[in-house]
Amino acid sequence: MFDIVLTAVREGLLFGIMAMGVFLTFRVLNFADLTVDGTFALGAATYAAVVIGGGSVWAGVALALAGGFVAGAVTGLLHTKAGITGLLSGILTMIALYSVNLRIMGRPNIPLLNTQGILGVFQPFGLSPNISAWLVFLLFPGVVLALLVWLFHTQFGYVLRATGDNVQMVKSLGVNPDRMEVWGLAISNALVSLSGALVAQYQGFADVGMGIGTIVAGLASVIIGEVFVGARSIGWLLAGVLFGTFVYRFSIGLALVVGFEPTDLKLLTAVIVFLALTLPAVRKKVRLP
Repeated sequence: MFDIVLTAVREGLLFGIMAMGVFLTFRVLNFADLTVDGTFALGAATYAAVVIGGGSVWAGVALALAGGFVAGAVTGLLHTKAGITGLLSGILTMIALYSVNLRIMGRPNIPLLNTQGILGVFQPFGLSPNISAWLVFLLFPGVVLALLVWLFHTQFGYVLRATGDNVQMVKSLGVNPDRMEVWGLAISNALVSLSGALVAQYQGFADVGMGIGTIVAGLASVIIGEVFVGARSIGWLLAGVLFGTFVYRFSIGLALVVGFEPTDLKLLTAVIVFLALTLPAVRKKVRLP
């Protein structure tokens, strides 16, 4: 059981960055963005190609961030400038990214087991590989969480949040809501791509299909976090997203231990999301006299 919890914490921290990106589009912008299935794999593919090609791990992370940012912006432009619906815009970008990721990698799968990677970045300071990896597990999600909390308390962040709630009010302030939507999608997918780069190093490989189902896992984490945290400040909501990722990953690990087949995990994910969505309604009915 302890191993399951430990794995859930490690994966929850890395996948939590992706879930915070999904939170930005799904809850803040009220935009169901399917681009994340492509940008998650884009981050892994970019990082793997840079590291295998002899580049530094920091260059791989930076390019993964940049790639996700551009992909998210493309989805935003398709929606705001080309007049394509949000759902279809994400699908189009996601489909295109499959070919882009194959181009970047040159093959469907790149092993990373023989590379030091980002998880060993603190080893030159005399730290053990395990401690170095844990510092990375804690550092990246912590920095992302702090930056998002700071961002949402800036003028830009307030306008970004208002864009998802009241477009007319944003227009009355003299701000272009289309531009804010593009920025929000770009930042969200940059975080998803960063998560993909870190997860690739953690798992020891980058695969062109590793992003399939990312949006469902992200939504599950967001919804589970909201159930536990409730309606609080933006900082609490983001922390709840991280906690929701831990719960989701723990549920998946526990299901494998008790005998579920790996092929059943998509069905299990759907059940988890269903329970998380219906729990608030069930609570409300139970409290009624």
